[in-house]
Amino acid sequence: MAFNFSKFLQLYGYDLFLGTIAAFYVFMAPYTKVEESFNLQAMHDILYHRHHIEKYDHLEFPGVVPRTFIGALVVSVLASPVVFTMNLIQIPKVCSLYAVRLFLGCLVLCTLRFFRVQIRRKFGYQVEAFFVILTALQFHMLFYCTRPLPNVLAFVLVNLAYGFWLKGSFYAALRCLIFATLIFRCDMLLLISPLGLELLLTKSISFWKAVRTCIGTTLLCIGLTVLVDSIMWRKLMWPEFEVFWFNSVLNKSSEWGTHPFHWYWTSALPRSLLSSYPLFLLGVFLDRRTVFYIVPVLSFVLLYSKLPHKELRFIISSLPIFNMAAAVAASRIYNNRKKGFWKFLNVAMLGSLLVSLGCTAMMFIASYENYPSGYALKTLHRTGILTKNATEVWVHIDTLSAMNGISRFCENDHPWRYSKEEGIPLQELQKRNFSYLVKEGIFQSKASPWFSSHITG
Repeated sequence: MAFNFSKFLQLYGYDLFLGTIAAFYVFMAPYTKVEESFNLQAMHDILYHRHHIEKYDHLEFPGVVPRTFIGALVVSVLASPVVFTMNLIQIPKVCSLYAVRLFLGCLVLCTLRFFRVQIRRKFGYQVEAFFVILTALQFHMLFYCTRPLPNVLAFVLVNLAYGFWLKGSFYAALRCLIFATLIFRCDMLLLISPLGLELLLTKSISFWKAVRTCIGTTLLCIGLTVLVDSIMWRKLMWPEFEVFWFNSVLNKSSEWGTHPFHWYWTSALPRSLLSSYPLFLLGVFLDRRTVFYIVPVLSFVLLYSKLPHKELRFIISSLPIFNMAAAVAASRIYNNRKKGFWKFLNVAMLGSLLVSLGCTAMMFIASYENYPSGYALKTLHRTGILTKNATEVWVHIDTLSAMNGISRFCENDHPWRYSKEEGIPLQELQKRNFSYLVKEGIFQSKASPWFSSHITG
């Protein structure tokens, strides 16, 4: 049977389009930040240390709160054939970083495709097309979808839940959100609560059947995470419960900074949604069907606004629903573009899309420069002259550098050796057998005056 390229594009063209943009972000900004470090280091250790858990990074650097290994395990299993082949033909380890990030992006985009197909079935092909355009012109969703954050792992399940929600499979949507809440992000409770309440009030679900569904899924999820993570952490462990206790009960998350109540509405959402921000508000008025989906998500952001510590990634799960409502508005404006006041709206919409493109380009340029330590270590590997005829070359990586681009995937094999030991006084560094220091995003050799001056004074 001959390959039908036009049919292939018809079926998967949107996925290729969004996937190409996400892959571009991976290859242009491959390095990661401290928020991504646990899952990334876990993927590295699963792929390279396998069953030798005593060598895993988290046992030496456990982080502030524990995280589950389930997401890292799934991504690592998917990427393992590619990584194994890379190791077999001796491709540099850093290429495995690209592999795991691309596989994670595939998971997110596959579930986003499921949601998008339901949008097409409910609102039509044109709304689906505008949904893709608006998503492509935004920076944060496609940039973050390949980053191994707990929020992104939860995002995979949230997209599934949105798809089931549109499809009318409400119990399946609840199961997905319970899984995301109990295993990856306890804050998804702020989404499942208003959604469940709406489904009950609209009699979309039966109360007792919902209770049975929630209890069964909860027991399954807790059993799964306790089983897997107790083995990996070497003690009885439900990671996300400890995160909930730390952030919500003890309110320790505020130690990482706070923002005013309105920050999500006046900063995070405008930056992440761009032209979709005014359009989704218009969509609520133009098509009443969107109200059923917008209200729980608006409630999610509103409830999250009460927590003092705020980050854009915390509400990334809200973006697909907002984009859906925006796409409904964009489709309505486009279809009426030849009529009176709609002409002005159409011109304004096209102008806002161009502005979104420009803003996305600027945000990408800023993010490209946001991982100095990764680029410093890459340059060190290329130009390190002390490696000639050396049996071992020791590199010390300070805490700030480990937080701004360096992971185990960035490390080279023999003769390179690395240390992330914390709290070493400057005077002590001179006595240690370090050939290079990677400090605050730059590297220097032991022979450098900078190295000596920082040791001595």
